[in-house]
Amino acid sequence: MKIRADIADLVRAGHSDASIAHRLGCSRSTVWEARRALRLPPSRTLGRLYAEAVPTGQVRDYRPDRMPTSPAQQAANRAALLAALRNNAA
Repeated sequence: MKIRADIADLVRAGHSDASIAHRLGCSRSTVWEARRALRLPPSRTLGRLYAEAVPTGQVRDYRPDRMPTSPAQQAANRAALLAALRNNAA
């Protein structure tokens, strides 16, 4: 199977199949076939791995109609996350 370079780049960058399909205007099955040909795990597994390895501070279910988190709450959330990560690493 010939893999489109743009799909391969986005797959390796960690984008989901649905996101890649939407960006490039192809079907999710096309992206899935490319992922399988590259011998990469499904996007949900990659997403979990990236989320655990590199905390980005982005909220998955962000809704702009909700009150934003204050800087003090952000700092408290960051401290709690770091403490949890340190406890799991030990």
